[in-house]
Amino acid sequence: MHPIERMARHLLPAAAALLLLAAPALASAEVPVRVRVLEGSKKGPPRLDPRLEDLRRQLSPLAYVRWEERSERKLAMSPGKTEWIPLPNGDQVGLTLLEVHPDSVTVEVSISSQNTQSRLSVDKGQRIVHQVAREKDGAALFLSVNAWP
Repeated sequence: MHPIERMARHLLPAAAALLLLAAPALASAEVPVRVRVLEGSKKGPPRLDPRLEDLRRQLSPLAYVRWEERSERKLAMSPGKTEWIPLPNGDQVGLTLLEVHPDSVTVEVSISSQNTQSRLSVDKGQRIVHQVAREKDGAALFLSVNAWP
């Protein structure tokens, strides 16, 4: 028997066993994610919903002057599974956990009505604010995504 064949004969079963042992741990790795739907408006007097105080630094440079939190969900996301977030305009946003790293995650935000997908990386303890609906009458909808809140 050739040395490469002998090595393959020993390594292949070991690699398969390792994959079988690791697969359940990888598949069951859930990440807590806090998702908030925000509405930003260019009309009316400036106002920040008190529940959004932790986002003040991220929201203040944007062109919108009024910010309201429309909903909040706390999710336990698994890799590859899509969670659907309803928006006040009747649309839905798909949020899929693509990658999990020790200090960050990558999620895909899908907006079916606009046929768009965006990939966002979120570091542990950080928040991403992402626009999810086109501006209409001076207002737009955003998602705030926070992994391991």
